[in-house]
Amino acid sequence: MIEKAKELLTTTNCSISEIAYQLGFEHSQSFSKLFKTKTNLSPLAFRASFN
Repeated sequence: MIEKAKELLTTTNCSISEIAYQLGFEHSQSFSKLFKTKTNLSPLAFRASFN
């Protein structure tokens, strides 16, 4: 799931909320928390590191 999130963050312009919902999260905060736990970066910071 984290790999899919990374792919979406780097290849789409979807918002963090849209990506969270696509991955089955009801709340984007839950997604962000899990993502940060697994990667040590917030989804926004991860996306920014590619730009």
